[in-house]
Amino acid sequence: MNTEHTEIVVIGAGPGGYAAAFYAADKGKRVTLVERGPRLGGVCLNVGCIPSKALLHAAKLIVEAKESGNRGIHFAAPVIDLDEMRAWKESIVEKLAKGVADLAARRKVDVVYGKAYFEDGKTLRVETGDGQRYLSYEKAIIAVGSKPAMPSAFDLGNPRIMTSTEALDIEQVPAKLLIVGGGYIGMELGTVYATLGSAVVVVEALGEVLAGADQDLVRPVLRRARESFKEIRTGVKVLKMATAGKQIRVDLEMNGAKSEELYDGVLVSVGRAPNCSDLGLENTSVKRTDRGFISVNHRQETDDPHIMAIGDAVGGLMLAHKATKEARIAVEVITGESSSFEHIIIPAVVFTDPEIAWCGLTEDEARAQGRNVTVVKFPWSASGRALSFDRTDGLTKLVVDPETERILGAGIVGAGAGELIGEAVVAIEMGATARDMAESVHPHPTLSETLAECAEAFYGYATHTIRRP
Repeated sequence: MNTEHTEIVVIGAGPGGYAAAFYAADKGKRVTLVERGPRLGGVCLNVGCIPSKALLHAAKLIVEAKESGNRGIHFAAPVIDLDEMRAWKESIVEKLAKGVADLAARRKVDVVYGKAYFEDGKTLRVETGDGQRYLSYEKAIIAVGSKPAMPSAFDLGNPRIMTSTEALDIEQVPAKLLIVGGGYIGMELGTVYATLGSAVVVVEALGEVLAGADQDLVRPVLRRARESFKEIRTGVKVLKMATAGKQIRVDLEMNGAKSEELYDGVLVSVGRAPNCSDLGLENTSVKRTDRGFISVNHRQETDDPHIMAIGDAVGGLMLAHKATKEARIAVEVITGESSSFEHIIIPAVVFTDPEIAWCGLTEDEARAQGRNVTVVKFPWSASGRALSFDRTDGLTKLVVDPETERILGAGIVGAGAGELIGEAVVAIEMGATARDMAESVHPHPTLSETLAECAEAFYGYATHTIRRP
C-alpha cells in the first residue's frame, strides 16, 4: 500500500470545506481536498443556495412584471421555457464551480475526487475513478455537509415525490403540488413553483410555519404567501403516501380527522441529515450524537486528536456562512492561533417574498432568558424608498438593552432584507449602541434608513414615525 502524506486533508468541498482548504493553503500548509461529487462547491453551490436563489430571482421577475400593471406598465403573460430556465440556472452553477476549482489550482491545493473512508485516525482511503489512494495526514477536517431528510414512509422511489435536490431541476411544474414542511426550504421553493403555475399546498406538523423565526417578521411573508399559494395548513401530520396512477395519494391527519388527497407532485422538506455515515468514523475516536452529527468542542475539535469537523456535519445552524466561519476557526486552531466558536453572531436569511433576516437575540429568546429588553420597530409603510417600489409590507426591528443601550438583536422583513442585515451583524459584533446606529448618517432614500430610524425610535424621536403615548 503506497501512502501519500499531506499536512491537512479536508473531506468535502462545500463552502466550509473549500474555505478551510484555501485558508490553510494561504497559511502555507500542504493541503489535500477530497470531494465525492463531480465538481467542487458542495450542496450549497450545486443543489442548494445558489440554484434556489437563481430560481427565486426568476420568479421575482414574473411577479414584478405582473404587478407593474399598477404602475401603468403592462406586459403580456410570460412564456416559460423550463429547458432554457434550467440551462440558465446550470450555467450559473457551472461558472461558480469552475471558479472554485481555479482558485484551488492557483493555491496548489491537491484536489482528489472520490469517496473518503477513514482507515484509522491518521489514515484516509479515497476510492477514486482510477483506483484507491491512501493519505496520511497531520490533521483532517471533516466538512461533508448534509442531505435532505426523506422519511422511509415517503420514500417510494417515485420521481413525483421530490426533495429539494430534485425540485431544483424543475423538470416539470405539477398542477397540484404538496409541500410537506413549512420551513425555509419549503416556503422558498413553494414561492418558485407557485409563481410558475403550481397550485401549492403547504402542510406543517407544528403550529406555525418558519418556526424559530420572529413571528412579527413571519406575518408579512404569510400574508403574501396566502395570496400566491392555494393553502397553508399547520398542525397537520402526513401519515403515508402511495402511488395512484400518475398522482400521489397522501394520507393526512389534522385535529384527529384523517383524509386522503391526490397531488401531481410532492416536495418533502422536513429537514436535513448529516452525511456522516459510511465514512469509517468507527475506526477513529470521533463521537457522534444520537442524531448522527459529529460532536465537537468550541474549537471544532472532535474526540480524535487528529480530526476536526465543521459545517452541517456538526449540526447547529445549518448555514453555509456558519460553515465558512467554522472553517477559519479550525484552521486557526491547527496553526496555533487562539480561536473559538464562541459569542459569534450568525445571521439567518429566508429568501421568501418578502425576505426575512435576523441576527443576535430575537425578542422571544430575550424574553425566554428573562432579560429586560426594549423592542423598537419601524414599519416600512413610513419608508419613501419602500413606497417607491410598492413594497411597504416590510418591518425593521431592534432588540436593545435599556441600561447599556447596546443592540442585542435585529430582525428585518421586506424586499432585500438579506442585504440589509449585515449592518446589524457588524453593530452587534462591535457592541454598538442604538445611538451609534442612529447617529450614523444613512443615505436617502434607501431601505438602510429603516435601521437608523428604528434606532432613533429607541430614543423616541424617529423622524417618520410618531411615538406612542
